[in-house]
Amino acid sequence: MNELGRPSGVSIKSPKELDLMREAGQIVGRTLQTLRMSVEPGMETRELDAIAERDIVSMGGKPAFKGYRGFPATLCVSVNHQIVHGIPGGLVVQEGDMVSLDLGAIVGGMYGDSAITVVVGEVPEEEQRLLEVCEASLWAGIEQAKPGARLGDVSAAIQGEVERRGTYGLVREYGGHGIGRALHEEPFLPNFGQPNRGLLLRPGMVIAIEPMVNIGGDETKVMGDKWTVVTADGTRSAHFEHTVAITEDGPEVLTAVDSTPKA
Repeated sequence: MNELGRPSGVSIKSPKELDLMREAGQIVGRTLQTLRMSVEPGMETRELDAIAERDIVSMGGKPAFKGYRGFPATLCVSVNHQIVHGIPGGLVVQEGDMVSLDLGAIVGGMYGDSAITVVVGEVPEEEQRLLEVCEASLWAGIEQAKPGARLGDVSAAIQGEVERRGTYGLVREYGGHGIGRALHEEPFLPNFGQPNRGLLLRPGMVIAIEPMVNIGGDETKVMGDKWTVVTADGTRSAHFEHTVAITEDGPEVLTAVDSTPKA
């Protein structure tokens, strides 16, 4: 992005490309719905990965994450203090766990990407509140994803919603991104910032908005598998994400199955 806020390598999608992204987004959204209902104590996280791959393929999509930069699975499963990029395997889901499910699909060369965090059984009120805060910050950011706004308006809305609701760690090393012909495109979208700064949003741009919020501090570290990002202080984390198109009429949430943004 240059100093004037003009696109620098930021792609504008054609109507046909947006249609393909809608298809990919709906596959992702429906698969996440199935996963939400499938998570239960005693499951290994690799079982969730198998469900995700089965559903994506059965609906005519291709897994976006599998093989991406060497990632070995269709689904990122991040549990409790894991923030993002958890590799599914033999980890057994327990009662009281918080499980983040991050998923992408490809249709006709175009991408969709979304994430949810679910709780398994009962969790303390503090952790339930964490989920609510993180998801609310996602929708606050989405509301700003409209023509004439700037990228900083989206970032500031996310940060403002989190800070308004309490003292949390808002992850800074990772954030949202452009998406479309590739899983990760320009621009990078921080989950913090100042309004009226940065890239000017235009119809045809598509961004993946994805706040990550911790109960404790905002510092992170990467585990030995070189993928799994965890909270440095071991506290629990939540992660929500949607793929959002900038349209003349405002934000269109491509990965929301009911296609209706929340107020």
